[in-house]
Amino acid sequence: MRTRRMTHVLVTATAASSLLAGCSGAGGSSGSGGGKSINVLMVGNPQMEDIAKLTKDTFTKDTGIKVNFTILPENELRDKVTQDIATQAGQYDVATIGAYEVPIWQKNGWLHELGSYADKDASFDKADLLKPMVTSLSGSDGNLYALPFYGESSFLMYNKDVMKAKGITVPEHPTWQQIAGIAAKVDGAEPGMRGICLRGLAGWGELGAPLTSVVNTFGGTWFTKDWKAQVNSPAFKKATNFYVDLVKKHGEAGAAQSGFTECLNAMSQKKVAMWYDATSAAGSLEDPSASKIAGHVGYAYAPTVETKSSGWLWSWAWAMPKTTKKADAASKFMLWASSKKYENLVGAKLGWARVPAGKRASTYEIPQYQKAAASFGDITLKSIEGADPANPGVQPRPTVGIQYVAVPEFQDLGTKVTQEISAAIARKTSVDKALNDGQKLAEDVAKNYK
Repeated sequence: MRTRRMTHVLVTATAASSLLAGCSGAGGSSGSGGGKSINVLMVGNPQMEDIAKLTKDTFTKDTGIKVNFTILPENELRDKVTQDIATQAGQYDVATIGAYEVPIWQKNGWLHELGSYADKDASFDKADLLKPMVTSLSGSDGNLYALPFYGESSFLMYNKDVMKAKGITVPEHPTWQQIAGIAAKVDGAEPGMRGICLRGLAGWGELGAPLTSVVNTFGGTWFTKDWKAQVNSPAFKKATNFYVDLVKKHGEAGAAQSGFTECLNAMSQKKVAMWYDATSAAGSLEDPSASKIAGHVGYAYAPTVETKSSGWLWSWAWAMPKTTKKADAASKFMLWASSKKYENLVGAKLGWARVPAGKRASTYEIPQYQKAAASFGDITLKSIEGADPANPGVQPRPTVGIQYVAVPEFQDLGTKVTQEISAAIARKTSVDKALNDGQKLAEDVAKNYK
């Protein structure tokens, strides 16, 4: 009964994208039954674009397995992967998902168990994976159901040259009030430069991720431990008003349409002085071939208000749908993509700052990586290790999770609420109306668990 309800929720949440899914260029699983060709669906972040470039001349050359990549923006990826796996369409052999999906989809029986594949490959060294990553990607049976490609928490990134010119010292552990004050001072520091970039693009994993981390540290939560909806509570409202006001006053141009990718571009092209987002962005900011501020970026821990820390915890990870008929070939690709060998390949071919880090302890012991990541490696690792999904706020929670609520309905709830908040950023509605409407939606979700 629960499995059928979960399936209905997930399919309903992505129904609008089902027609688009059928029009994708990936097509069905191609190649012979021998598994010489696999289809991989992944999010369009820099690390994924890197692996798409490197696979043919390395993995395919060594194994004979051709990899057909479909790369999509985050919101589109989430819709399409959910649609494909929830309906068991079987279009893809491998897909990138994260800690939110793994435990839910494992219970539904939609994913292959992967720990056994990792155990059989001595060179993979499963024991080297960071414990928070393993825990977040394991099912209720304790087995691993996704292999981390890279892990992340969140932190503040800032232009050191701008801060120096303004005589500003950014605290290593800032408060959100301090960051708001700094954003006002550096807004317009250079022609066309805004004070800060914060995601405003609707989506539970786009705007929802940074906003929920802000809500947590302001003392708010989506639900109490006994499933009382709190979306229009004073703390949730205070945090959201703070976030929206900061973006409207000192945020990037076109904030309501800005997600991770847009903020990365804005920061790397000197269009904003600060950016609060994923720790995984640092490698791109420090790449001189793509960033105008490489070598001039400072990093600070995620800003707080009432909590000791507020960084989120996430991993884009490789999962294998149960529907694949090419498990052996798919597992070979995933093990390679999450291996030490692949990290070294990226370092040698593309530069050590671009290594998909945040998943292995050994990465932080590589001399070349230590040098390339000198400004952000340590704070990234400490942020990941310090994240507490079981206790991210000031009150007990009904589920584990920092920037999300680990129930199937949250994908739809978070997206709908952030659509309204994004509209508030665009000055098309008010925060009060957005959260009052969101409260009703959250109350409907809570009824399923009381």
